[in-house]
Amino acid sequence: MTEPLSAGDYRQLLADALENATEADTRPPTEHTLYMPDSHRSALYVDNTVVQGGRGVGKTFWYRSLLMAPLREHAAVEYRINRLRRLRVAPGYGMTLDREHYPSALMLRELVRTGAEPYDIWYAVLLVSLGRTELCELPEWPDRVAWVAANPGEAQRTVEQADERASEENLVHLLLFDALEHLHADRSQNDRLAAGILQLALHMRFGTRNIRFKVFIRPDLLDGAKFYFPDASKLVAGNAARLEWTRTDLYGLLFHYLGNQEGELGARFRGVTGGWGEGPRYVPPLALRNDAGHQEAQFEQIADPFMGANFRKGKPYTWLPNHLMDSREQVSPRSFLHALAKAAAGTGARYPDHERALHHDAIREGVQAASEVRVAEISEDTPWVRLAIEPLRGCQVPIEDWKVIDLWRDAGLSEALQEDAARYAQLDEPALVHTGPRHPDDLPRLVEELDRLGVMLRRSDKRLDLPDVYRIAFGLGRRGGVPRTAR
Repeated sequence: MTEPLSAGDYRQLLADALENATEADTRPPTEHTLYMPDSHRSALYVDNTVVQGGRGVGKTFWYRSLLMAPLREHAAVEYRINRLRRLRVAPGYGMTLDREHYPSALMLRELVRTGAEPYDIWYAVLLVSLGRTELCELPEWPDRVAWVAANPGEAQRTVEQADERASEENLVHLLLFDALEHLHADRSQNDRLAAGILQLALHMRFGTRNIRFKVFIRPDLLDGAKFYFPDASKLVAGNAARLEWTRTDLYGLLFHYLGNQEGELGARFRGVTGGWGEGPRYVPPLALRNDAGHQEAQFEQIADPFMGANFRKGKPYTWLPNHLMDSREQVSPRSFLHALAKAAAGTGARYPDHERALHHDAIREGVQAASEVRVAEISEDTPWVRLAIEPLRGCQVPIEDWKVIDLWRDAGLSEALQEDAARYAQLDEPALVHTGPRHPDDLPRLVEELDRLGVMLRRSDKRLDLPDVYRIAFGLGRRGGVPRTAR
């Protein structure tokens, strides 16, 4: 019989298993980190072209996983999608600098400046992935795009011939796109470039049998692309998926990490919970993945039963994800795991003899730490959000529209947003390409954009609110809420 884990054992297991769990964008996925929520299955359907998701929900993770044949095989087995075994996959755009397969953000800026059409740019990327000799022999992307513009007939014949060969070989050529928020510093140009990808994706979806695109994109960017590409609704209507995480998905991910941790503690965790599949990648039993009651009972072996002296303070199993939700009621798994890692470290530092691995006060501190990370992430992706929320620091939410707009006007927000956009537009570092709001001079519409990003929401009484995952680190208060961090 497997020896039960003590509070100290669980605390050490959490520290070891979650050490690098929040670095999905900088570390490649592995067999051990590949967790497949049931709700993500449709995102891997080959014919589902658009995969929507906010920051930290797994877009880059799945983009990279699909580029790796061993991980595609795991997905084919666990999701029972045999078509994943018959793919020839290539990157169409991503954060990795890969001039062989696609132009960098810096090159995209130059192509747009010289008048290249977005559709032609991505058609060139497609033809390179298909191995068109003339394009592969051209070293520079401006020459490749010019070739497509000058040879539309040859370009189409290349696609048709590639489609026929793929049919004969019983294969699908899949082109993957990620990090579309980094295409161009100017929001309108970024939307045009994203629309070009979607337009070509639609043509391949309905014009070929065996050439497909899969576009991982934030919902707000998809909304912007629709203005330049009216037929985008056809992609969203029947060929789209969303990366979302339910509460059971989040805890299933946690238990997956614990059970896949190498060494004695990971093996003992598998032993005491039981029902794990064979390694080297251990799949959690269904009860640990999907059964909320079973998950809560297991989590109570790790965390305090209540968030205070009694049940009126809430239970950690529900309290933790509830306080990490954005305004769309979505929780980033990265925030969730970061909060748990910080809670384990905090308990070890201040309550080393506590009877559970996670003290309830340390869980609160973990949420505060996750809030700071979440704000840092959105500030990195969309720096204008910080500019918009900073003038509200010290306010209490919910708050009326007119107060927010008055504070923005007093802070000169519109001018600051325009200056910020101009500064990023002149940078030569591709990693620092960011998009600003669509309407920096229209303050009421900024509220709508913040709502679409999940940063702000409108309550039933029409007042504006910020979810705790943003409110805490931005320094706004709420009566009875998790205390905001010190400035």
